[in-house]
Parts: sequence; C-alpha cells; structure tokens
Amino acid sequence: MIDSFTIRAIEAFCYRYPLATPVVTSFGKMLNRPAVFVRVIDEDGVEGWGEAWSNFPAPGAEHRARLVNEVLAPSLVGRKFDGPAEAFETMTEGTEVLALQCGEPGPFAQAISGIDLALWDLFARRQNMPLWRLLGGQSGRIKVYASGINPGGAAQTAEAALKRGHRALKLKVGFGAETDLANVSALRAIVGEGMLAIDANQGWSVDQALEMLPRLAGFDLRWLEEPIRADRPREEWRRLRANAMMPIAAGENISSAEDFEQVLAEDVLSVVQPDIAKWGGLSACAGLARDILTSGKTFCPHYLGGGIGLLASAHLLAGIGGAGWLEVDANDNPLRDLCCGPVLNVSEGAVELNQEPGLGIVPDLSSIARYRSI
Repeated sequence: MIDSFTIRAIEAFCYRYPLATPVVTSFGKMLNRPAVFVRVIDEDGVEGWGEAWSNFPAPGAEHRARLVNEVLAPSLVGRKFDGPAEAFETMTEGTEVLALQCGEPGPFAQAISGIDLALWDLFARRQNMPLWRLLGGQSGRIKVYASGINPGGAAQTAEAALKRGHRALKLKVGFGAETDLANVSALRAIVGEGMLAIDANQGWSVDQALEMLPRLAGFDLRWLEEPIRADRPREEWRRLRANAMMPIAAGENISSAEDFEQVLAEDVLSVVQPDIAKWGGLSACAGLARDILTSGKTFCPHYLGGGIGLLASAHLLAGIGGAGWLEVDANDNPLRDLCCGPVLNVSEGAVELNQEPGLGIVPDLSSIARYRSI
C-alpha cells in the first residue's frame, strides 16, 4: 500500500517518573521509570506517536531523545516517503557508520524504532484504519500477562494483578534458589491453573541454569525467559533446551535480522520476544512476527516501558494474531497508564483494542508534564 507523505516535524519528549519501590532485576534496579515519546507530523497535519526504549543505563532516556531531536529529525524533515518502511531504511542506512564510529548501535536502533512506530501510527491514521487492522488483524482482542513482579512482595503484587483482571503472571528470578523457588511456589498457588512464566534476565551461568531446571520442573511453567546471557554460544542454549522441561523464551536482546533468522531455524526457543521499541520498530518486526508464527513458535512481544510503546506492541500482536500474550508491567507507572488507552482495561486476562485510526489515542502530554526531564 503506497501512501506518500512528507514529514513536517519530528520531536522527542523525555519523561521520568520517580518510583517509591524500585523495579528489580537480576542485573540491577530501576529507581525511576523513563519514557521517550516521539511525535511525527506530516505536511497534511496528520500526527503519529511512537516510543523509544530507554530503560538502561540510568541517563539513557535523555540521550535517546537527543538522538531523535538532534541527529535523526534533521535528516528526515522535509523528505517525502512512500511509507514507514522506506523511512526506516533511510534512517538505518544513513546512521550505520555513525553508530559504528561511536559504538552505539543500540541507542541508534532504539531512537530509530521510536520514530518508526510514530510513522506507522501516522500511516494508519492516513488510511483511517486502526493500526492492528492495517497489519492484517481480524480481532482487537488479545491476551495479556502481568510482568515485572519483583522478588520482594511477589505474592502481594501478583494478587493485586489478579484483582485488576489479569489471569497470567511472569515472575522475575535470579536472586538465589531459595528466594526464587519460594516465589514461584507462591505465585503458582495464587494463579492456580493460569499461565505462569519466569524471567531470569540473563542472570544465570549455564551450570546454574542446568541446576535450577529440575527444581522448576513441577511448576508447569509456560516458559523460562533468558536463563543465560543472550550472547552465550548457541551450544549452551542447546544444552538448556535439551534439559528443560518447559519452553525457553528470549528475543528482547536479539538485535539483527540475521540473529532472529538463526533462532527461528533451530529448535531452542519456543517463545520469541522481539521488542519493537528496542530494535526494528514495526517495519522490521511485523514481518519477523509473521515469520515467528510460520516457524511454529509463539510470538510474545517484549515490553517494559511507557504507554505508547505498550499500545503499539498490543496492535502488533492483534495484527499478527497467534496464541501469544502481551506483556504488561505490574508496577506503578503513570507514564504507562495515562498513555496506553484500552490496554489499561484488563478483563479476564485480555484487553480489547478500539476501532479508532492508528493507535487509537493521542496522548495528553499535559497529564504527565510534571515528569518531563527534557
């Protein structure tokens, strides 16, 4: 579908919400929740919204916002494109040497993703279609799960998520076998026969993971996510797969088409989790999601950020279909809740996207103005 547009303006907005309770992972803590929202406006006055991943390191959000505003935007404003994918290729190819020179392929990929998501929202609005329908979806209803459940107070967080309508949970592990197993046992009791997954956030060595696998076997886990570092040799991942009694999941830290092709071609990952705000946007990840389903694996978009990227991830899952779940952070975050539209309304473990064009919302920036950092 060709619908040419000329970009009139691009702007990134950076926010930080201070946390009373830090979000804890096996590799560190988040003391606040950042968000980098991106607005693109075309020559006809149509606007679109996106979000760039910016969780780590602590000052990374401001850096990514400046990459959008000071490096990428000047190269795109005034140019005409036949669609978001053409702009995505222009941005990617145009910054390859610069990203290599400064050793920052990740931040550039994330800034590009934020613009790409905004362009897809704009593109769908120009077509007067919900983004999920533009991507080929037949239904706006998708399953969700509550994630980001910390080791401290895990049971209370899980119970609160169920009261909000969730029926599926994901627990963070990697804090010692005793703590991990106690929390897994507690959450299994709380969720009953509902979906329960765990995420080690790359926290174990292969030997530690192999030691934990039999101890986790009795909990009927839907998946074990990133048990070891994403960059460990494939042989280590294959060893885990051969010994695991549950599916293995990963994908948020895969950042090239070639690496995704490899994991889709082998029988290691059963659940594949690209993050559209971290690498690839929708231009790369919509086709990737279809390939994940074609390979017989489950597509579950990874997401842990503000509301716009979460909503875009929901549209991708609804657009592609399959039996996967959308990740919804269980922790307090108005930068998510005030900007994610219908994803806030979880009922019986699912949400229903609306029929409005594009993402279906325009964020009210005045409601989060107190949290803006740049």
